[in-house]
Amino acid sequence: MIRARIGLLLTGEGLVHRAMRGSALTIISFGGIQAIRLASNLILTRLLFPDVFGLMTLIMVVIQGLNNFSDVGITPAILQSKRGDDRTFLDTAFTMQAFRGVMLWLGCCVLAVPAAQFYDVPELVWFLPISGLTAVIFGFMPTKVETANRHLRMGRLTVVELATAAVTTFLTVVLAAILGSAWALVIGLIMGAIIKVVMVHMLMAGPANKLRWDRDCAAELISFGKWILPSTVVGFVISQGDKAVLARLLTLSELGIYNIAFFLASFPLMLGIAVISRVMIPIYRSAAEDQGSTQQNRVRLMRAALTGSFLLLLALLAIFGQDVVEFLYDDRYREAGTFVRLIALASIPTLIGLTYDQAALAAGDSRGFFWVTLVRAVLFLSLFTIGAWQAGIPGALAGQALAAILAFPMLVRLARRHGVWDVWHDLGFGLAGIALAAVLL
Repeated sequence: MIRARIGLLLTGEGLVHRAMRGSALTIISFGGIQAIRLASNLILTRLLFPDVFGLMTLIMVVIQGLNNFSDVGITPAILQSKRGDDRTFLDTAFTMQAFRGVMLWLGCCVLAVPAAQFYDVPELVWFLPISGLTAVIFGFMPTKVETANRHLRMGRLTVVELATAAVTTFLTVVLAAILGSAWALVIGLIMGAIIKVVMVHMLMAGPANKLRWDRDCAAELISFGKWILPSTVVGFVISQGDKAVLARLLTLSELGIYNIAFFLASFPLMLGIAVISRVMIPIYRSAAEDQGSTQQNRVRLMRAALTGSFLLLLALLAIFGQDVVEFLYDDRYREAGTFVRLIALASIPTLIGLTYDQAALAAGDSRGFFWVTLVRAVLFLSLFTIGAWQAGIPGALAGQALAAILAFPMLVRLARRHGVWDVWHDLGFGLAGIALAAVLL
C-alpha cells in the first residue's frame, strides 16, 4: 500500500500529485542553488573584500528596480490564461519580453551616471551598463520555462537551474581568483545569463519561440499586465527597498556585511516565494473549477504544510544564526550573525500571508493584487526608513515587521474576496511567530 502511494505520488497526474512534485522539485532547485551560492559565497568572501559585495548589492538594486519598473506580468499571464498553451500567444509574449530586455539595458545606460552620483560610487558608471546586458540576454529566454510551470512539470527545469548555478559559480570563482575585483562578479553575472538561456533552449521540451506579434494576444497580455506593472513597481520597494535605504546610511563594507546576513536569513522566505509563485496559481486555478469540499481541504492542508515548513526554517535561523555566521565566515563578517536573527524574525509576518495574493492572480484579479502590494510597499518603505534613521538596522527591521502586520488586514480582505482565507491558519502560525520572537528577543 505504501509503495503504491509513493509510486502514485511520483507518477500520478492528479492536481495534488503534480503540485507536490512541483513543490518538491522547486525546493530541490532553490535549495540546491542556494547551497551552491553559499559555497560560492564562502570562497568569494576569502578572495574579495566586503566592499565588493556592497558594490554588487548596489548594482543589483538598480537592475532589479529597472526590471520591476517594466514588468508587464508575462509569466503570471501565461500561467493563468486559457490561451497559455497557444503558440501564437507564447510567441507574442516572447516578443514583448525581448523588446523589454533591450529597453532595460538602455535604462541601465541612462541611470549609470545619476546612480553613481547619488550613491557616491564612481564605479557604477561602468559597471551598470555592462551588468545591464543580462536584461537583453534574459529577454530571449524561451517561454518553455512558463509552460513547464503552468503544467507543474519541473523536472528538466530543475536540472537546468542547478546546472546553470554550478557552472556559473565555478567560472565566477575562477575569475575572482584571477581578477580579485568586482569585475569578476560582473562578468560572472553575464556568463550565467548566457549559460541559462542556452541550456533552456537546448534541454527544455517544446518548440522554439520566434518573433511574432498578434494583436489579440498582445491585447490580452497588456490588459492583464496593466495592473501587474504598477504592482511590480511598488513590489521593488518591498524586495530591494531595504538595500536602497541602507546604501545611503552605511559604507560599502557595512552594506556588504548586511547583504551576507540577508542572503542567509532570507532563505526560507525566498524559498517560500519561489515555491508558492510556481505552485499556487495552477492550484488555485484548478480549485476554482472544482468547488468540492475535498479539493478545498487539500488546498488548506497544502498551504498549512508550506507555511509550517518555512516557519520552521526561519526559527532555526533565528536561533542558530550567530553560530552559523561564526562557523562559516571569518571575523570581518562576525556582525552579520546578529542581523541574521533579526531578519529571520522580521520575515515571519510576511510569510504567514504569502499564499493569498496568488489566489488573486489565479483569478485574473491583477487590480486587487496591485492595491495590496501598494499598501504593503508604502508601509514598508515608510516604517523601514523611519526605523533605520532612528535606530539603525535593528530599528529598520522592526519597522519591516510592523509594516507587514499593519498590511495584513487588507491581505485578508483580498483572500476573503476570492474565498481562500483560512483564519485558523493565520491565527495558529501568528501565535507561533509571536512566541518565537518573545523567547529570542
